[in-house]
Amino acid sequence: MSPAIETVQLEKEYGAGQLSVHALRNINLQLSKGEFTAILGASGSGKTTLLNILGTLDRPTSGKVLIDGKDLASLNEKGLVKLRREKIGFIFQFYNLMPVLTAFENVELPMIISGVPKKEAQKRADELLAAVGLQDRASPRPDELSGGQQQRVAVARALANKPTVILADEPTGDLDSATGEQVLNLLLQLSKKQGTTVLAATHDISILKLADRAVRMKDGQIVSDEKLR
Repeated sequence: MSPAIETVQLEKEYGAGQLSVHALRNINLQLSKGEFTAILGASGSGKTTLLNILGTLDRPTSGKVLIDGKDLASLNEKGLVKLRREKIGFIFQFYNLMPVLTAFENVELPMIISGVPKKEAQKRADELLAAVGLQDRASPRPDELSGGQQQRVAVARALANKPTVILADEPTGDLDSATGEQVLNLLLQLSKKQGTTVLAATHDISILKLADRAVRMKDGQIVSDEKLR
């Protein structure tokens, strides 16, 4: 069985000459289906760059990325959009919610775009908002929600299309400890019950209580890769 995610000698460089910045250096990584992996490292260590490349939001300078055995370099833009829509769920550090839509509509939107029937999409949006503790906050728009509530809407939206891979950038960054634990447990539940591969970049070391694996990065490199359970 091929890994859910694989990178081969992945490199990312921004700029050129003396002004160039090596954001990623020789990243070789294999993540199994259903594995919950935490990526740890200081700001600037390359965590977000790695997530963006794995999620097809950025392209590597060299090396390969494979999702379910499919080399991303073999896909055109239409193929990448289809892959993102069907296989990848993003939880962004800064939420990226649609400001003109309600919390409910933000969660519902990815399903509507993917052609899920309206009633089914509405039912799943209700279930997901309940799962993140926001069943009574479906109607407000993002600017009427706290940072923590917006983050929970972003989590619910990421799960809408039942992705096989969840990429989470600081998923508990704006949450209190109790809500953060609730969100992490939800991601853990997904990885174990549905075989979803979860990759979470975070400063929050409490994630290590739940993660299967801890990958530590520094200066664009993996400096340790430890199985936790």
